[in-house]
Amino acid sequence: MVVNTLADTYLRNKRVVIRADLNVPLDGTTITNDLRIRASLPTIEFALNKGARVLVVSHLGRPEPGATNRDLSLQPVADRLRDLLKRPVDLIQTRDHDVDINPGEIKLLENIRFEAGETKNDPDLARSLASRCDVYINDAFGTAHRAHASTHGIADYAKESCAGLLLASEIEALERAVANPTRPLVAVLGGAKVSGKLEVLHNLKDIADTLLVGGGMANTFLLASGHDVGDSLVENDLVDNAQAIREATDLPLPVDVMTAESISEQSHAFLRLIESVPSVESIVDIGPETARRYSKIIANAGTVIWNGPMGIFEYPQFAEGTRGIADAIAETSAFTLAGGGDTVAAIEQFDITDRIDYISTGGGAFLEFIEGKSLPGIEVLKQKPVTPQKRLICPLKQLRPSNFSREH
Repeated sequence: MVVNTLADTYLRNKRVVIRADLNVPLDGTTITNDLRIRASLPTIEFALNKGARVLVVSHLGRPEPGATNRDLSLQPVADRLRDLLKRPVDLIQTRDHDVDINPGEIKLLENIRFEAGETKNDPDLARSLASRCDVYINDAFGTAHRAHASTHGIADYAKESCAGLLLASEIEALERAVANPTRPLVAVLGGAKVSGKLEVLHNLKDIADTLLVGGGMANTFLLASGHDVGDSLVENDLVDNAQAIREATDLPLPVDVMTAESISEQSHAFLRLIESVPSVESIVDIGPETARRYSKIIANAGTVIWNGPMGIFEYPQFAEGTRGIADAIAETSAFTLAGGGDTVAAIEQFDITDRIDYISTGGGAFLEFIEGKSLPGIEVLKQKPVTPQKRLICPLKQLRPSNFSREH
């Protein structure tokens, strides 16, 4: 995918708007995880070091459109940026049009979703944002699947538009895994339901060499194959879909599972063969033999895409399946790409952050890219005149992620 990058753009003394994804989790006014802020730093520092006049735009949470919510103010983010950049970062209001920013200086715009027109991709708001810049830089992959005024509309009116280092890095990693993978391509998918990832599954059945499923979604595949899954969560209306997906690709099923009569911190986990799940028990994890079989497939992969845990890993007695798969992905020589809030939480829990080649900052955007969908925030950048590319990749694997907010 060819888009302009920072390497193509002259920034000195230019007014630059950077759309970042600073949607961090807050406890009151305290930021509980600043990964998204730190992930935005390479592009911000690049622009500042080039002598640009930098205005950063972001959203935080889901405020009522057009209403100011002090609990969702970006002031804590401005304070954290100031500490990380070691320079002043003033928070300014969205409607402050006449803001003077000097070369090498940065200001942060208040939560863009306080503006009623943001999520509606309002042309007036998009023009207003574009009027503040000579160059628009989209570095917010986590919102690239949304056609909002600050992620899409602004690029229609800005003089120049390009991808930031983080966005370019995400595109590079995803294209390497999805569009041009080293074979065999193994996709590891977990999570609660097939319905939440149905389009992902249908696209991956056509491009992946093997699909490995776990978590609640595996129950529907097991049911479709004639297995009794006891009291487990299943989606009866998707049994036919699950069977069609399995018939179209290599999709081995769990041969053993961990079950429980209830799901709580005190619950006991039972090891069962898949043919022997009692009617009063629910499947809560893949079993050790399944984890070993999956791990062998992962070890021989050329590319691994991972989204979703194998069980309810938040409880130690239900976490061993996800731990085994996490270790296998960390140890394989394949190119490994992981994304999604629960996946990133598992990566941190099992301390393998530095052993995954690329950890995506996107949740919904990550899944939609894998589904094969066009992301509006990226597509609009492709519409601008393009010069020969120099791809710049931000080394995200050096960052230590935690559970991303899922509010996009």
